Amino acid sequence: MAAKPPAAAKARKRAVVRVGAAKPVRARPKTITKIARSAQVGGATDVVRALVKLGGRQSAMLATRYFKAGSGESGQGDKFLGIKMPALRQFAKDLGDAGIDVALPLLKSGWHEARALALVLLVRAYEKGDPRLRELIYRQYLRHARYINNSDLVDASAPHIVGAWLADKPRERRSVLTRLAKSASLWERRIAILATYYDIRQGDASETLRLARLLLNDKEDLIHKAVGWMLREVGLRVGVDTEEAFLKQVYREMPRTMLRYAIERFSEPVRKRYLLGLA
Repeated sequence: MAAKPPAAAKARKRAVVRVGAAKPVRARPKTITKIARSAQVGGATDVVRALVKLGGRQSAMLATRYFKAGSGESGQGDKFLGIKMPALRQFAKDLGDAGIDVALPLLKSGWHEARALALVLLVRAYEKGDPRLRELIYRQYLRHARYINNSDLVDASAPHIVGAWLADKPRERRSVLTRLAKSASLWERRIAILATYYDIRQGDASETLRLARLLLNDKEDLIHKAVGWMLREVGLRVGVDTEEAFLKQVYREMPRTMLRYAIERFSEPVRKRYLLGLA
């Protein structure tokens, strides 16, 4: 077969470039740093303008499908720029001292990645902050929970802020997490169960198991997955005996997805016994 004319190849290459945005999605660290530093002197509006420069149309379309942002789906109406989390973390690092004053306005943005960046900044500020700042971030987080409205946003922040703040406050923890777990909001319910990931990492499964029972009959698949995931982590980090003692009480009632997530790391014979109702 004859080689294709160079002109045609160049035209094709130009067409591929036009499909995406002006900046590549996987921008080099130096590019991210340069764009982030251009936003350092401004506020949230300048940060969003800088983020737009890092966007990619094709990745934005893929993210829209992955995060179910279509009509009638769990993430309905969410808008994506097409920036992946490693780039956002690099961007946050390059913003320097940007903290809660930048993060809270970003958290109200219509762009998913701006809200993700806001949560990266809040987690970083929480980890570096004194007790007064940590309490402020925790309370503002819950106050703005309606903007933390997709699984990746919840998962990257709830354990590090809600879970961390409540860890040494057992009475408040039980009250707040119960309220969130009974919320009409899918995302607040996910915040509740994901917040207990902090406890699991400290070797405490009590709140995870209590909330798992509360959420056992939840109708949302994203809650089934979250609860199953946390139960799996109980087995891995606290002890498989603790997980199995709980599962044997409730596994016949559990939604299939929740059960599959919970037993994912079990040996094949044990998994089969659970799935067949013979455990």
